[in-house]
Amino acid sequence: MAPPGPRKCTWCGNAVEATDGFRLGEHAGDRGAAFCRLEHVVPWVMQGAHWEAGEPVEPAGTDTTHDCARCGAELGDGRVVLVRHRGEHRIPDGFCSLDHLLEWAKAGGRWQ
Repeated sequence: MAPPGPRKCTWCGNAVEATDGFRLGEHAGDRGAAFCRLEHVVPWVMQGAHWEAGEPVEPAGTDTTHDCARCGAELGDGRVVLVRHRGEHRIPDGFCSLDHLLEWAKAGGRWQ
């Protein structure tokens, strides 16, 4: 379970409030990351995706995705899930690989 209060962005170190930002989780690998902006996902993946070990920063119950947001393929156990925190809302997008997350984020995410 994530600690209370603001987390730090895995890329830049800025505070990521509980009601804002993005949380990335790979439950099969028991690891996660947090980002204050979608744009920070791009250099993080490109430079080697340095995950935070332990329980992902987003609980498994928020993963309601079944298909890759980039290619539409059915997601398997190795999926990664990016959850946008916007106030009380949680908006999940699943990906079959970090490469597809990278392509999706570079293209503007949901706002392509």
